[in-house]
Amino acid sequence: MNPDTQVLNRRQFLAALGAAAAAATLPFRRCGAGPIAGKGGPNFVFIFADDLGWGDLGCYGNRQIKTPNLDELARKGTLFTQFYVNGSVCSPSRTSIMTSHFPARHKVHGHFAAARQNAARAMPNWLDPGVHTVTRLLQRCGYVTGHFGKWHLGSGQGAPSPGDYGIEEHCTVNSNGSELAGQADPYFRAKSTTQIVDKTIDFIERNRDKPFYVNVWTLVPHATLHPTDEQMRPYQRYAPRGVPYKGAKQIYYASVSDLDRQIGRLIRRIDELALAEKTVIAFSSDNGPEDFNIGNAVHSGIGSTGPFRGRKRSIYEGGVRMPFIVRWPGHTPAGRVDDTSIVAGVDWLPTVCRLAGVELPGDLNPDGEDMSQALLGKTENRTKPLMWQWRFRIFGDMVHKSPMLAIREGKWKLLMNPDRSRIELYDIPEDPTELDNVAGQHPDVVKRLSEKLLTWHGTLPPSPVEDVAGSDAYPWPKGR
Repeated sequence: MNPDTQVLNRRQFLAALGAAAAAATLPFRRCGAGPIAGKGGPNFVFIFADDLGWGDLGCYGNRQIKTPNLDELARKGTLFTQFYVNGSVCSPSRTSIMTSHFPARHKVHGHFAAARQNAARAMPNWLDPGVHTVTRLLQRCGYVTGHFGKWHLGSGQGAPSPGDYGIEEHCTVNSNGSELAGQADPYFRAKSTTQIVDKTIDFIERNRDKPFYVNVWTLVPHATLHPTDEQMRPYQRYAPRGVPYKGAKQIYYASVSDLDRQIGRLIRRIDELALAEKTVIAFSSDNGPEDFNIGNAVHSGIGSTGPFRGRKRSIYEGGVRMPFIVRWPGHTPAGRVDDTSIVAGVDWLPTVCRLAGVELPGDLNPDGEDMSQALLGKTENRTKPLMWQWRFRIFGDMVHKSPMLAIREGKWKLLMNPDRSRIELYDIPEDPTELDNVAGQHPDVVKRLSEKLLTWHGTLPPSPVEDVAGSDAYPWPKGR
């Protein structure tokens, strides 16, 4: 027996049996108007890093961290500079990838945690398994589906299995346990990407003759990082002098470089199997880098947001604007940098379904849109605005503390609190650093976007708001 084979309970068995029956009775070619590429849809490999910043890769301007494999992926594919995730922490951004919905629609306001903390935030303990997901839609149309690595869409007693979301093969890490081996090893996180890639390669090798979709969601470079001495050796020059401990740059840079090394191994195996022209490989990250004020993440404060303001939890650009690289030889232009198309996590499901020829269910009501033409080399003007909300505190320097709500439409990005305080308007192509608030110069734009944003906010399920949410107040010294 394969050691990774899981024992299914009765509910999981029946769900798997039903999914298999659905796939058998609904052949791939009958699922829509036909895939864009013809002759059956492509395979999909979606690599999602954890807390990696926009500026952490060489192809995005980093001159200290070595990422040759992802840089090569960009040279052979298309690099997007205006890609957004739809949450500033992990569970919300992952929800939007899977569902094409802004995460607050599902009451996913923050990360899934212990039941008590979820309840305090008016959140469920997991994403509703009854919602449409990209994996279930593709599975029903003949795709073999897999998920290896971080999950963070819910856990705990009674939690659904990834199989309940249309994922046939999975080996995941949750907050309360891991299916990966060696969790007690102090170097577990440092070695986890190797395990995740090993399992992904095995999945692809066994399913190379079928259409497949697989999520490869890494734990790195999420804190706490503890790379091996071998991983840190290339960055020895960043070691503090005269003291026995490792430097923050050593730790963070080594972790990102090993992530890059393992991704390179995965890509090479796909190419060796002659699957390159049949396979869409996409790479991104779930949110911006962690802030050094988090106790177990001082080293993660080294993570780079490039030129942007904001980090993890913030809805300024640095918290939600992420790297996005797509390679599909013969379809996605090689060496192209798309500075114009505004693409987002909520677009992943409709875009994948369009490329695969899978029809969207009538009741899906996606917040995203099909951006397949952008992946195929044509600048795409999105028709739907992007919106964010963050109801909790933001750690770190005052410059990162954004208002609670944001909307991006065209060149404009408006941020504000629900009570209309802290109204900030930025022309993002001209001011990507969000330092020149032009709200006073464009009252018509503020009126139009604030109405849309507040209307959307009014549709969201209620939940508690921390008293410091949306505040950038500094505790100035006061006299008696």
